[in-house]
Amino acid sequence: MAAMSPMWVFGYGSLIWNPGFAHDARVVGFVRDYRRVFYQGSTDHRGTPQFPGRTVTLEHQPGATCWGVAYRISSEEDKQIALEYLEVREKQYDEKICVDLYTDSSPKIPAVENVMVYLATTNKESNPNYLGPAPLEEMARQIYLAEGPSGPNREYVFKLEDALNKLDVLAGVVDPHVQDLANAVREYSDTELSK
Repeated sequence: MAAMSPMWVFGYGSLIWNPGFAHDARVVGFVRDYRRVFYQGSTDHRGTPQFPGRTVTLEHQPGATCWGVAYRISSEEDKQIALEYLEVREKQYDEKICVDLYTDSSPKIPAVENVMVYLATTNKESNPNYLGPAPLEEMARQIYLAEGPSGPNREYVFKLEDALNKLDVLAGVVDPHVQDLANAVREYSDTELSK
């Protein structure tokens, strides 16, 4: 009997620091032609339906790269458990695609092919929580104020910033969108505290 091939999942947001499922390998790498953006509304984790938070999704952009972590899940049982878990955790993300993962050591040839990734589309029918772009200050204010069952939205931003900085040691990568937003949230926080 042929062995089933492993399933790979790419994390570019909270999955980087908190995968939440069993895996037997973790590879730091990047996907091509996508960039990470805080355009998805979170009404179930980092905000509420009354006051959504903002979490990251991937936006197609030719030439862009998005760094993150791919997890390999080999056993059939672990795959089933991981999929059931992810379908609940990522339920506000309306699309699942497969992408190739590249690493510094193989920037031209994929290190792993067909890595599954969840993303949120701009389609308001299948994704009613899509928020889209907004001025940095407006996003920072929303993130500073939003809080949901998984905690304050700002904590998500800072944990993502920290997780990417830790990848940075390995990959020499900075995500200016995350960095700018984290700084803007800190500035907003300082302004609020000084009132």
